[in-house]
Amino acid sequence: MSRSDEIVFYTNPMSRGRIVRWMLEEIGKPYRTVVLEYGTTMKAPNYLAVNPMGKVPALTHRGVTVTECAAICAYLADAFPDTGLAPALDDPARGPYLRWMFFAAGPVEAAVTARAMGLLAPADKAGMAGYGSFEQVVEALEAAVSGAGPWLLGDRFSALDVYLGSQVGWGLQFKSLPDRDAFKAYAARLFERPAAIRAREIDDALIATANAAL
Repeated sequence: MSRSDEIVFYTNPMSRGRIVRWMLEEIGKPYRTVVLEYGTTMKAPNYLAVNPMGKVPALTHRGVTVTECAAICAYLADAFPDTGLAPALDDPARGPYLRWMFFAAGPVEAAVTARAMGLLAPADKAGMAGYGSFEQVVEALEAAVSGAGPWLLGDRFSALDVYLGSQVGWGLQFKSLPDRDAFKAYAARLFERPAAIRAREIDDALIATANAAL
C-alpha cells in the first residue's frame, strides 16, 4: 500500500476504537495504529487537527479523515468493496444495511446512554426523543437480530454486524441491554469470528503493556 493509501487508525484500547479495530481486521488491509491517551495526547493540537472533539477513534485514508464508529465502519466497507462488507448501491440489501446502521448509531446509542445516566425522556415527552422509549428500541433491536439468517442481512455478514453487534455485545457485558436469548446468541456468533478474536487480542495486549508500564 502506497503512503497516500495508508490507513492510519487513531485509538485507545479502552475505547470505542475496539469496534474499528475489529472492522480493520475484517477488511484485512494493512494499517498503522496511533495509540492516544486520554487527557494528554488525545487533546494535543496535532490530534485536534484530526478530530477537533479530541476523541477516538478516528481514521485517515487517501487524504480523508473520518470520525464516529459507524461512519468509519461504513467508509471502510465502501472503500474496499472487494471485501464484500457492504451491499453495492444498486443492491436491495443496501436499504436495510443503512437503516440498521443508522438505527444503531442513533436510537440505540441515545437510548442506552440516556438510560445509563437516568436521563430517559418521560413517557409524556417520548415523542420528542428520536428513540421514543428504551423499550421500543430494545424490541426493534431484538427483532433485527432474530431474523432468518445468522447475520443482520441474512446469510451475509457485513460492516453492519461489526457496528451493531458491538453495541449488543457491550450492552450485554455492561448490563445496559436486557439479557435476552436473541442478543446472547447473536453476540456469541459474532465474537467467534477470527477477525473479532484477533482484534480483541491486539487491544488486550496494548492494555496489558500499558498496565505493566505503570
